[in-house]
Amino acid sequence: MKKTTSKVKSLIAASILVFSAQHIVQAQETTMTLSLEEAQQYAVEHNYTLRNASLEVQKADYSRWQTLASMLPQVKAGFDYQNMCGYEMVMGGGGGLSSMFPDTIMIGGTPFPISIPGMDDAGSSAGTVIPMNPSGTFSITASVAVTGAQIVGVMLNDLAKKMIDLSYKQSEQTTRSQVRSVYVSILVMEDIVGLLDSSLANMLRMEETTQRSVDAGAAEQITVDKLHVQVASLRNSIQSNKRSLQLLYNSLILQLGADVNSSIRLTTSLDEVLNMNYLGQLAFAEFDITKNYNYQLLQQNEQVAKRNVTMAWMDFAPTLSAYYQYSSKTYFGKDQGFNMTPPNMIGASISLPLFSTGVRYAKVKAAQIDYQEALNSKQQAEDGLRVQFNQLHFDLVNAIETYQIQKDNLDVTRRVFDNTAEKYKYGHASNLEVTNASTDIITAQSNYIQAVMSVVSAQVALEDLLGR
Repeated sequence: MKKTTSKVKSLIAASILVFSAQHIVQAQETTMTLSLEEAQQYAVEHNYTLRNASLEVQKADYSRWQTLASMLPQVKAGFDYQNMCGYEMVMGGGGGLSSMFPDTIMIGGTPFPISIPGMDDAGSSAGTVIPMNPSGTFSITASVAVTGAQIVGVMLNDLAKKMIDLSYKQSEQTTRSQVRSVYVSILVMEDIVGLLDSSLANMLRMEETTQRSVDAGAAEQITVDKLHVQVASLRNSIQSNKRSLQLLYNSLILQLGADVNSSIRLTTSLDEVLNMNYLGQLAFAEFDITKNYNYQLLQQNEQVAKRNVTMAWMDFAPTLSAYYQYSSKTYFGKDQGFNMTPPNMIGASISLPLFSTGVRYAKVKAAQIDYQEALNSKQQAEDGLRVQFNQLHFDLVNAIETYQIQKDNLDVTRRVFDNTAEKYKYGHASNLEVTNASTDIITAQSNYIQAVMSVVSAQVALEDLLGR
């Protein structure tokens, strides 16, 4: 009895835990109601790939500023402390110093007498002690150096930033296209599941009617068995499609960058997505190659190659530099020492490369070859894009025509199945006719799915090519 009570308590506790866990999960789940446009915009704002692309744009801005800042004046401050640990410098001790130092020095044509402390007129001295007191020097230096390579480097950074901006826009376009494809796939799959549910309901009614006929002796059991197999096959197909549908929803959540515990409800219908008027206009749109992102990237790559040629020529250009320095030296002892540090100093220099055994010239020629290769690649890509446009145009037209045919075929096969099922109920159609009608509608549904996805795929490919 005690063991039974303990087991009951354990079951109750486990049930409470399971209920609490389910309640927490349900509380964490959020339902997102999204149209196609809202889903695409949400993905643009939250998709992790686009977040990284946005960070690359910011990094390009900082890289450009680094190059630009290297051409601006650089200012630095410093403090230098020296301590000779009580050392004293002794000058003199006997004659001979007068022979080492002149009596006068000439400055601007004017003579100035020189006298050394501790030295008599004869030039002899008993020795002069100069204390080496601790000292500190504070300095501020402003310098600037400009080269042709720096100027071209700023231009290259501008081009690099433009290329990263284009890459971001291309990534955004790709993300929108992927969201659209998954969104439409979900709509198609939900439509198909609905059609299969309707077919299953009809098959169940037929099975029930046939079973009553068998019970009354008006039909054979084998007929019911065949219908039972068809019902089981339909149920398996429905479950398979539902599992695929859940995978599509999970894929959409990943594309959006949403919380994995979120649930999504789509509000845009399949008919709204497959706008035949828009698709007809798109199929006959003109191709402006300058709006294609791949072509724009090739244009920027051409400019980069051209700037690299200029960069190579800059190795022949001079380098200009200038600086200004302020210094203040202070002695920390009672006696001041000799201060030979000028407080202000300016300087400028120019350097011109003269000879490098042909290295710079070879670098220029290599850059020119790279530029020519970039031009060739751009021309080849331009021809390829125009051919691709013609092919995608034909693909979209064919996909639209096939979609219209398969849509009509699905409607016809559904009506044929309903009619056959109705006839079968009154004994005017055989089991074989019902089986064939059931097979036909499943085949028509599969063809319809492929037709819809072909339209969406062709539309997305053409829009990407047109830069829309």
